[in-house]
Amino acid sequence: MELRDLRSFIEVVIHQSFTKAAAHSYLSQPSFSKAVKKLEEELNVELFDRSTRHLRLTDAGQIVYEQAQKAVESLSEITTLLDDLKNVTSGEIRIGIPPLIGTLFFPTIAMRVQEKYPNVSLHLVERGAKLIGQLVENGQVDLGIIVLPADTSKFNVQPFITDEFVLYVHINHPLAKQNTVEISELKEEKFILFSDEFTLHDYIKNVCIEAGFIPEVSYQSSQWDLILELVSSQFGVTLLPKSIYSKQNNPNVHIVPLAEPTLYWRLGIITKKDAYHSFALKEVLKMF
Repeated sequence: MELRDLRSFIEVVIHQSFTKAAAHSYLSQPSFSKAVKKLEEELNVELFDRSTRHLRLTDAGQIVYEQAQKAVESLSEITTLLDDLKNVTSGEIRIGIPPLIGTLFFPTIAMRVQEKYPNVSLHLVERGAKLIGQLVENGQVDLGIIVLPADTSKFNVQPFITDEFVLYVHINHPLAKQNTVEISELKEEKFILFSDEFTLHDYIKNVCIEAGFIPEVSYQSSQWDLILELVSSQFGVTLLPKSIYSKQNNPNVHIVPLAEPTLYWRLGIITKKDAYHSFALKEVLKMF
């Protein structure tokens, strides 16, 4: 059964005549007759009652007509949906973001996408940066925002944001009075870090080891706001990106810049190498 035969059959039904159908089409009357006859032979039914002056659908013809309309509409919709995708008027993008990065940057990303592509939906998946890479590699998310560096043999990497680390302490902590602080000065401090599924956990520990000591970790959490609450309660200190400070409003939390060399928090956008990128994803990537 071919789509063009179904279209021809529908035209004959609409005009109730082979002659009128041909008059409103580029096809000849014999072509319409041949298409309908072919359908009748394939389905082994009569589609029209030809005993009357005007063509009239048989019971079988009525069923075929209704289903043919649905089939033609569904196939026509494919073109419309693909045009929508190409014009980025619809689509879904799955974004993997660690909670800290999501808090700082996702609202702005979502707003920009919504303004330019209102029918493109964003599905947010929050995991630690280590897991985000796995989700991108496995195709469970379309793009991820992670702490660089990333494995360029597996991912397309696009730089996103660079921020500097600062020390977060209680406002009455002795280090709060300093203009800058050396990492080595934190040797006797208790640290509050992200849990070990987060890239920042290993990063901070390695920074301390390079400064000559293994940090004493008193608490770990997956939530940046809880980490700062623990700092404000004088349970320890932490090193976090400076941009977080504007997101919190606890008056007991104070930040101190790090002395040279400054530590940087470099973020990047990753997508899986050689994977299919939807039209919506390609356009959204251009916005970063």
